[in-house]
Amino acid sequence: MARDYYDVLGVGRNAGPEEIQAAYRRQARANHPDVNRDPAAEDRFKEVNEAYHVLSDPQTRRRYDRFGDDFRRVPEDWEDRVSRSGVRGGDPGFREGGFSDFRDAGYTDFRGSPTGGGTEVDIEDLLGGLFGRGRGGAPVGGADQEAELPLTVEEAYRGGRREVQLSGTSGPRTYTVTIPPGVVDGQRIRLGGEGGRGLGGGPAGDLYLVVRILPHERYRLVGRDVVVQLPVSPWEAALGATVPVTTPGGEVKVTVPPGSSTGRRLRLRGEGMPNRRGARGDLIAEVAVLVPPRLTPRERELFSELANVSTFDPRRELPRSGSDSPRGRKAATS
Repeated sequence: MARDYYDVLGVGRNAGPEEIQAAYRRQARANHPDVNRDPAAEDRFKEVNEAYHVLSDPQTRRRYDRFGDDFRRVPEDWEDRVSRSGVRGGDPGFREGGFSDFRDAGYTDFRGSPTGGGTEVDIEDLLGGLFGRGRGGAPVGGADQEAELPLTVEEAYRGGRREVQLSGTSGPRTYTVTIPPGVVDGQRIRLGGEGGRGLGGGPAGDLYLVVRILPHERYRLVGRDVVVQLPVSPWEAALGATVPVTTPGGEVKVTVPPGSSTGRRLRLRGEGMPNRRGARGDLIAEVAVLVPPRLTPRERELFSELANVSTFDPRRELPRSGSDSPRGRKAATS
């Protein structure tokens, strides 16, 4: 039996969406194979992603809370089907009106623990009674399922074939997935017929892998644009320069115009994420002027000479508040 998803994320059953998301980010970061070298970290990382996928979606979470490990076998629209057709069968509690009537017969816990004196619910009998087995009903197609597919920015950029292992009620399943180059966060990859099993000879549902781009220490994605910081020296910023910058697709050259300050954004069109159905994204390099932490005697001499001859005042245009008389205070170094 799979671990309880609430225990996997370390949250209570009444946890709200923000608490669940915060727990997921904390656990995913701690167990990502690129960060945690523990051999068991990869399995924990997959387990955390699966738990978050289930608990972050209100409808899926509701099915999980009601049916436990069997929730994947219950169609997403089971409540609508029950309300449309009514529920009749030989077991006590299967009465017209849907699942609300189960509580009157003691069926208030669908995780395998009978409550209120009722008998334990058998998921096969439950699904058969709901969706046609033994009543001459039409075959019922299996439920579509979703699972998260975490990718680094580089993996999303390159695409390619990858093995994905997902846990299920019958044990782990492994799929070979073709990832298109340039997938973005939230994009779904469909695996036909790999979802929930059908009933009464109905077809299986589909499995959708939802791409989740992992946080990266260097790159930030905005749609298909890749944003990267571009460190430059004071003289490169002042005089202009052509400098290298590393992108998910390799190294490119960026021309820094003379007089560039920190925060200036330089756009290289077509150097962002690939797009099979349209224009590629852009690379956006954000200039960050860095000063040498320690100056050589010659550097100090040159900077002092520049300070004496330059008329540039970066604070000239800043508005002053209060008194026009500046007060001298030494700033603390953090």
